[in-house]
Amino acid sequence: MTGPQPRADAQAAARTGALMALGSMFCVQLGVVAAFSVFDQIGPDGAAWLRLTWAGLIFLVFVRPRPLQLARRDLLACVGLGVVTAFVTILFMFAVERIPVGTASALEFLGPLSVAVLRGRNRRAAIWPVLAMVGVLLLTEPWRDSVDPVGVALALGAAACWAFYILLTQRVGDAVSGLQGLAISMPVAALVATALLGGAVIPDLTWRHVLIGLGLAILLPVIPFALEMLALRRMTTASFGTLMALEPAMALVLGLVILSQQPGVLPIIGILFVVAAGIGAERTGARVEDEAPPHERENDPGDPGYVVP
Repeated sequence: MTGPQPRADAQAAARTGALMALGSMFCVQLGVVAAFSVFDQIGPDGAAWLRLTWAGLIFLVFVRPRPLQLARRDLLACVGLGVVTAFVTILFMFAVERIPVGTASALEFLGPLSVAVLRGRNRRAAIWPVLAMVGVLLLTEPWRDSVDPVGVALALGAAACWAFYILLTQRVGDAVSGLQGLAISMPVAALVATALLGGAVIPDLTWRHVLIGLGLAILLPVIPFALEMLALRRMTTASFGTLMALEPAMALVLGLVILSQQPGVLPIIGILFVVAAGIGAERTGARVEDEAPPHERENDPGDPGYVVP
């Protein structure tokens, strides 16, 4: 069925999804600020491992996954999401240890930007990812510092994982009701992180570090990843990827408010670019009927796949 009302409903859902994405980005940036404040105590490997392990435990206990009730392909998608979640977290943490966070953020944004460009169906909407990328470059000014090639490679790896994370998050969110997908993927991410980092981190942990990790995990990834999965049920991956350009702008604003970091002229211009791109992405971000998950299309509470919006 098509017409003004379904279109209006889709646009309203896209606006809700955009607000969820903004809430996610805010938590992410608070989590980044908090992580930097304790890097000297737990290091990037400790921060990554504690975040993922606590997140896995939280989802395991409070959501209680039911993997045996899923189709095999849906379960594999959840596992794949867990693997890329672990790698995007670990790679970015090690990248910012070697290169400036602005440079790492600009490089990592190539992931969602690629999704926005490749998955966009509206040719006129292609201007928003381009505008967003220009804004991100102006915001982060990666050319101002010497760059470690290993750090660049780590950031590009995080970008690739972020692209797959967006695609898999929408795939899992469409196929698995509620937060069941995250309840499976996050414990998988914790297992991957433990296999890669646990041996180096666990022997040096203290109870203080464990409690710090709990706070970091709630800010990132527990709240943001839940919001992103809900947002991607309401938005296209192209618009979501473009909207992520607002994250560096939000980081700059929080840096000004919390850390008293004064932005230059180019970052201020960059904010205007990414805000314009974010508004454009939100307005063109509604998922059409054939893109929406079955439970969103039917919206029938009697349907076993129904999810409360």
